[in-house]
Amino acid sequence: MTYAIPWESLRFDQNGLIPAIVQDAASKEVLTLAYMNKESLEKTLETKETWFYSRSRQELWHKGATSGNTQKVTGIRYDCDGDALVVLVQPNGPACHKGVYTCFSENIQLGEEAAPSPVQDRFAILAELESLIASREAERPEGSYTTYLFDKGVDKILKKVGEEAAEVIIAAKNRNHDELRYEASDLIFHLLVLLREQKLPLDAVLTELQSRR
Repeated sequence: MTYAIPWESLRFDQNGLIPAIVQDAASKEVLTLAYMNKESLEKTLETKETWFYSRSRQELWHKGATSGNTQKVTGIRYDCDGDALVVLVQPNGPACHKGVYTCFSENIQLGEEAAPSPVQDRFAILAELESLIASREAERPEGSYTTYLFDKGVDKILKKVGEEAAEVIIAAKNRNHDELRYEASDLIFHLLVLLREQKLPLDAVLTELQSRR
């Protein structure tokens, strides 16, 4: 056994269950909410894949056992009260039984919201794009260029990163701002696809940049 469960710190409910929020370790997208009992938590740690307890069927279930959409566990956290878990995973396909990346795909309209700060708004597109790329990898919709890249694999993605980097160089040498803007956007997109293929979160890159200040 290479793990230690802090049973004394965890609070299971009267039915012996604890809610488990499953989160993509790379994109930080919340994928689903399920429940674990002590046995499913132990099996999750033993196999490094998610196991839950079905309240409707009253039995353990291994995520992806039928669909193949397993979830590799990279970490588990519990909250300050010890009555909820966050399970960090690398998803192998959609998390939702409807065949989509996340179960939380519907929005409740809040009306007129406060405008985000200029800094938040400036980089919001990167978080949105990272999440979209993650969903494309999980769902693999037909006709999607991102699906095509993931299907072709790392060599194709690396080739595109190299090509787009060369295009950025050419655009810069040409002193053409329109061309440079376009090619830089292509490079950033393909770099984010590469990070997703390598299961390296954009946050890790940002943390590295911050550490170099």
